[in-house]
Amino acid sequence: MAKIKTGRGAQYARILGVGGYRPTRVVPNEVILETIDSSDEWIRSRSGIATRHWANDQETVTEMSLEASGKAIADAGITPEQIGAVVVSTVSHFKQTPAVATEIADRIGTRKAAAFDISAGCAGFGYGLTLARGMVVDGSAEYVLVIGVERLSDLTDLTDRATAFLFGDGAGAVVVGPSAEPAIGPTVWGSEGDKSETIKQTVPWTDYRDGTVEKFPAITQEGQAVFRWAVFEMAKVAQQALDAAGISADDLDVFIPHQANMRIIDSMVKTLKLPEHVTVARDVETTGNTSAASIPLAMERLLATGEAKSGDTALVIGFGAGLVYAATVVTLP
Repeated sequence: MAKIKTGRGAQYARILGVGGYRPTRVVPNEVILETIDSSDEWIRSRSGIATRHWANDQETVTEMSLEASGKAIADAGITPEQIGAVVVSTVSHFKQTPAVATEIADRIGTRKAAAFDISAGCAGFGYGLTLARGMVVDGSAEYVLVIGVERLSDLTDLTDRATAFLFGDGAGAVVVGPSAEPAIGPTVWGSEGDKSETIKQTVPWTDYRDGTVEKFPAITQEGQAVFRWAVFEMAKVAQQALDAAGISADDLDVFIPHQANMRIIDSMVKTLKLPEHVTVARDVETTGNTSAASIPLAMERLLATGEAKSGDTALVIGFGAGLVYAATVVTLP
């Protein structure tokens, strides 16, 4: 039997650069209240959200991704030609094929980089980061561009009191490349498909196409069930990621959870017993829930404002529709 030669890349991988893009239009809760019976106080108390960004016609999934990617590539100090793979996590690119990653790979100027989309909802960035680390260490790509991008305003039912205020648009990107020391820990990830009905698209695209329903599909969720799952089960996953990386909560500098809901974030901080010195991302207040884009957007803002710094140790965790999740410990770029 012939022996198959395996690839060999870098010993370790790390995040080298990060970039983000938020649409120009800022939407306060008052706009949401035009279509639902609620109040600004109720929205803030339930979610912590005061404003979110909604994309205009020109701020497409592709264009937002290009903006975020350009910043991440520049931040990493490399050229687009050095990127060997482009991974895009999104649920709001409405062309089934081709993958939007292929257009992005071409337009940023890669040399025919591998390019593909993944659909893992709010855990999508963690999934992409894990795949990127594997490619760098395996040697199939020296540098990998990972993008989380959403236009969730296209999938929001503005008459649904449970979700109308939650979602925002935006793109976040990171470049993953070689490292001389461990800088992306083991990923703790998985799925609980028996709970898939708790966050879902209201109807299949075919129902809309065939005229079975007149209303364009939207995202809906069972708020209380999702809250309980996120707070109790995802805190366990976050702790498992810390254990897998061989560090404790005391060793952390930063906590960057998926920006789903301020109450979920605060409850996870309490359950994990994070020390006072740990900086916690609370980007959800002004950005809303941007699903796959939320972690890189929050990471970019923390670094830009100086709340976090290069070399900090951060725990990141994403969780959402599926239900799927992914958590890991990283060194910030």
